[in-house]
Amino acid sequence: MTETVRAPQGAPCWATLLAPDLGAAQHFYGELLGWRYRPGSQKLGHYVVALADGVPVAGLGEARDSLRVLSSWTPYFASDSVDSAAGRVRERGATVAVGPVGFGAGRVAWAADPAGALFGIWEGGVDPEWRAGSRLNAPSWLELRTHDAFAAALFYGEVFGWDKGDPERYDIRYEHERVVLRIDGHTVAGLSSGAVEDAPDPRVRPHWRLHFAVEDVDASAVRSAELGAEVVSPPADTPAGRLAVVRDPQGALFSLETVGS
Repeated sequence: MTETVRAPQGAPCWATLLAPDLGAAQHFYGELLGWRYRPGSQKLGHYVVALADGVPVAGLGEARDSLRVLSSWTPYFASDSVDSAAGRVRERGATVAVGPVGFGAGRVAWAADPAGALFGIWEGGVDPEWRAGSRLNAPSWLELRTHDAFAAALFYGEVFGWDKGDPERYDIRYEHERVVLRIDGHTVAGLSSGAVEDAPDPRVRPHWRLHFAVEDVDASAVRSAELGAEVVSPPADTPAGRLAVVRDPQGALFSLETVGS
């Protein structure tokens, strides 16, 4: 993340993948989404920045052996004060796992919401070209899969001020059986209930799932399987567009979405 512009308060502003094998993760996403990489901050271990057409779109880090965690994608939300946001997380019965700490030109904290979904809080500059939904082969939006979408919306709204933001800029409403957040007219996040309980896989717990915009979901799903991933939900038309859910070779879940859907 570079110190260039400030993202709107409470807006998704970055995403990182934590994987046991960084090289394998780079290969998979490079082949699937055409990403190239440059070195990132090494303060917390091996870390690279993924580039789509030369623009930073995500970070990939290697999990330390001592962590023994499943590979997973983590979204970051912008905050004017990471310390204040972390305080609101704790006040609402959730957990701040790490931080706030200085990181590059900003400050960051990692937290888990009351249901256990992981997310990051970022205070500092972001690349002016990074915005969910602005680019092919990059994050298009985020979806929280949890037990109670309304309770989650209340929690995140209070932590990040979604419910107190300029009504001309922030729009939260219930659509297609999910709570939807729009900022500046762009859909940036959805919060869905019930899907966690219905999932037979015990690895599926409350989590934020990244959706990546691709030109052809069907072709990308086939390619992901060729690269060793599991297509959890084959391509299908949904109210949110044509989607497929994939688990990468190291276990991280994400969705593929036809660009413009």
